[in-house]
Amino acid sequence: MTKKPKILVTGATGFIGRRLVSKLLAEGYPVRCLSRQAGADLPEGIEAAVADLLDPESLTYTLNGIDTAYYLVHSLDAGEKDFAKRDRAAAENFVAAAERSKVRRVIYLSGLGNHEQLSEHLRSRHEVGEILQQGSFATTVLRAAIIIGAGGSSFEILRCLVRTQPVIPDLPGLQTRCQPIAVDNVIGYLAGCLNMEATAGQTFDIGGPDILSYRQMLEHLAKVAGQVNLYFPTPVFSAWLTSKLIGLLSPVKSEVVLALLKGLNNEVVCKDNRIRELIPLPLIPYDRAVTLALEEITGKDKDYERPRN
Repeated sequence: MTKKPKILVTGATGFIGRRLVSKLLAEGYPVRCLSRQAGADLPEGIEAAVADLLDPESLTYTLNGIDTAYYLVHSLDAGEKDFAKRDRAAAENFVAAAERSKVRRVIYLSGLGNHEQLSEHLRSRHEVGEILQQGSFATTVLRAAIIIGAGGSSFEILRCLVRTQPVIPDLPGLQTRCQPIAVDNVIGYLAGCLNMEATAGQTFDIGGPDILSYRQMLEHLAKVAGQVNLYFPTPVFSAWLTSKLIGLLSPVKSEVVLALLKGLNNEVVCKDNRIRELIPLPLIPYDRAVTLALEEITGKDKDYERPRN
């Protein structure tokens, strides 16, 4: 049996990283997980590496022996003044370390958006992809819109609004179209790229089978969850105030909420579906993805539902 190459997962304790690590382990890959703190809660059977992408010296040996690395980190919780700068520095440090260690491939999860006037969040995501693509390794970029799954920031914002706000402002931005994707499909594409060499060095849009406005997404989520919400038009909207409210009522930090809310007017719909031919997955419809996410949340400890202090 051919020995499988060693894989590095950055952001291994996050919403996507934790699920991806489990998938890779199930497929028999040796996995090294990068974490900023020793003693991070990681699955058994993996190799832990303690390093900080903002500290170049800590990366000296982190990527040694790695064939393919997954880049799943961002700095949204650093606040809107700092996150783009931190993301840029982290990506540049990672490229330098990966080149020193002769990493062969990098797979990066980015965000959708095809317009010139992107939000700061989406612009930063795209910039990180461009930095990675300048490396001597082959970079695969997967661009996704809202990812539907328990613990995902965007989904938790939607769930918080439906669950806590009987009356929701009907903002013009709620008519913006979005192509959400189930977290299981995202993991399938990320792992599938590792096994499909034809994806190396390419950029792909990934999305689910449904294209919905943000209001439709809220309405569908409410129906699945058995909630009722009313909508009223409003000419005034404070993204800052709303982010503070959601930050108090959900597990998502207000800094992350603010960055995501500022992208509300950016349409995020796939323009390129080539990935579906290379990695043919059964795509999970939005309502089913919501059902699976809510079932996972119901099965978690009650502390999950408790607002953060």
